[in-house]
Amino acid sequence: MTTYAVTGASGKLGQHVLDELLERVDAKDIVAIVRDPAKLSDYSGKGIDVRQGDYDDPASLGAALEGVDRLLLISGNAVGERERQHGNVIQAAKKAGVSYLAYTSILHADRSRLALAPEHVATEKLLEGSGLSYDLLRNGWYSENYTGSLQTSIEQGVILGASGEGRISTATRRDLAAGAAAALVNGKGGDTYELAGDTGFTMGEFADEVSSRAGKPVEFRNLSEDEYAKVLEGVGLPAPIAAMLASTSALSGEGELEENGRDLSRLSGRPTTPISETIAQALSQ
Repeated sequence: MTTYAVTGASGKLGQHVLDELLERVDAKDIVAIVRDPAKLSDYSGKGIDVRQGDYDDPASLGAALEGVDRLLLISGNAVGERERQHGNVIQAAKKAGVSYLAYTSILHADRSRLALAPEHVATEKLLEGSGLSYDLLRNGWYSENYTGSLQTSIEQGVILGASGEGRISTATRRDLAAGAAAALVNGKGGDTYELAGDTGFTMGEFADEVSSRAGKPVEFRNLSEDEYAKVLEGVGLPAPIAAMLASTSALSGEGELEENGRDLSRLSGRPTTPISETIAQALSQ
């Protein structure tokens, strides 16, 4: 019997991974590691072993990983703390005798200029020196990042950003979860996957699709990075977050979020979800 564990399992990506695993292996062979097990009571009811484990508590991680053979380390969301937190998981995995680890890194981590990249690079280096067998799952941007405020964009008739004509290769959380589950079950170690959507789009094309689906004119308006950061601050985002998002948008205009290798669809065994479908789903809710 092989035991498959997922850290950060109560997050949006983590729950999709659990759903994908349930289609591939028996529920009794799945371990979900979370800070608050109560958040996964539904999955416990399906037969998954839900265990308490906190990235900031090495002792809890050691107990949670007992008997685990293969582990998916979903990167934490505490920016500035992730190298240390991920290191805690990696060390606990070594002590527990985990035979394989897959880590959700960031697209093109080794050359990315995105502000979020350095912590992922640091984690990749920790894995390199760990002695563990591992694969790197370098995730691109979620399609859902672009559909969360569509109703407001439709009401205003404009989508703002700083990406110019840059192409963006997004994938849904479910797409990326399918890739992660496939790697967790079948990964051999030694592989790096650049995981992104099969087909990219510009924000102008995105706005055209929104306009078509909504039946109302919606345009993309390109701003400078500084202008976009001020707009984001104006809607209530803290200045550091606004600056990071504006920088990401501007860098996407230079190709930082484009990837045409189709690693994700090959890994998961199915095509990724077109952005048109994600837009349609968002507008139907």
